[in-house]
Amino acid sequence: MAGIVGTTAILASKRFSSHSSKTTSFSLSPAPGLSLGRKFYGGIGLPLRKGRSQFPIANVATEISPSPEQAQKLTVSKESQRPVYPFAAIVGQDEMKLCLLLNVIDPKIGGVMIMGDRGTGKSTTVRSLVDLLPEIKVVASDPFNSDPEDAELQGPEVREKLMKGEQVPVVLTKINMVDLPLGATEDRVCGTIDIEKALTEGVKAFEPGLLAKANRGILYVDEVNLLDDHLVDVLLDSAASGWNTVEREGISISHPARFILIGSGNPEEGELRPQLLDRFGMHAQVGTVKDAELRVKIVEERARFDRNPKEFRESYKAEQEKLQQQISSARNGLPSVTIDHDLRVKISKVCAELNVDGLRGDIVTNRAARALAALKGRDKVTAEDIATVIPNCLRHRLRKDPLESIDSGLLVIEKFYEVFS
Repeated sequence: MAGIVGTTAILASKRFSSHSSKTTSFSLSPAPGLSLGRKFYGGIGLPLRKGRSQFPIANVATEISPSPEQAQKLTVSKESQRPVYPFAAIVGQDEMKLCLLLNVIDPKIGGVMIMGDRGTGKSTTVRSLVDLLPEIKVVASDPFNSDPEDAELQGPEVREKLMKGEQVPVVLTKINMVDLPLGATEDRVCGTIDIEKALTEGVKAFEPGLLAKANRGILYVDEVNLLDDHLVDVLLDSAASGWNTVEREGISISHPARFILIGSGNPEEGELRPQLLDRFGMHAQVGTVKDAELRVKIVEERARFDRNPKEFRESYKAEQEKLQQQISSARNGLPSVTIDHDLRVKISKVCAELNVDGLRGDIVTNRAARALAALKGRDKVTAEDIATVIPNCLRHRLRKDPLESIDSGLLVIEKFYEVFS
């Protein structure tokens, strides 16, 4: 970890000085004496009153710890899973690793797009992130990973229970990582409704899809530039609003779908649509390692892992735990990290002079710089922090023509020195 932050910080400093199978049913009938508003949240018609919150929730949550039998099942389940290559064992690719870590520290950065040559460890690195993901509070057995304290991140069933003052059990669980395969259907991604049951019994039976599973977690799309256009449209809609709405035969069901969007791909196989590219908070470029000694080390490490995955993972256990602790500390310290007004103005000036559309570039750069400062254990952002992250935050936002290639970041760095010097 020290290698990632240290190497990046030195470079910046030098430059600066020069399917869930569970079916969830919701009743269509309103409560007696209440007229339903036009808007449907999670398929539940809520009474809308002027001047009052649409979510009058009495928050009643009870933390529960798993029983010994459940804990044993979890342990067996983890051990039976396919072994994941340790994040700490990945050699090089500091830019990609840093972008991923910053998104784990602050999910509001908005994800990362990783583009590079084939065989450079893009998918391996992303999937290795699963061991480092921190724990969050979720409502037990809820298909939407509902937050017991935030109404905007609650599934319709949980929200209805809390509105009635009922207690909901809360458990700690790791942030979820969901893979979106290229061949997935729209119904599998968005979820689907049992139309027959809705028409005959007056009940909405909704089977949540991958977007529900990814709520408050990570949605990973490998070869995202090869994704079908209709699925790209679905991702765009959910990424923009944070909600997934399923419309079938005049019935509307909505649920929260806020996730960190991570995509990877090879630019030789096709570029991304500019609309989707802009939804990624950061952009990392990955190149093939040229140093012969480093290549040999990567090959040897991979051979060790293939020979005995369990032993290999055990050898990196201490480094993995240290990295986990550093991420947890950075997440806790993030709210106290400040950035001077003068630095904020200069960031916006760089964005304006580079003719970046919209304000996403400004927002993401501010967030990424704060996350980097938190990762380094500081409570104040420096110009070096901004120099480190600003190319990754802006380079994919400069393209006006879809046929143009993405800038390598040199243009952003030149403008940064011009404004900050």
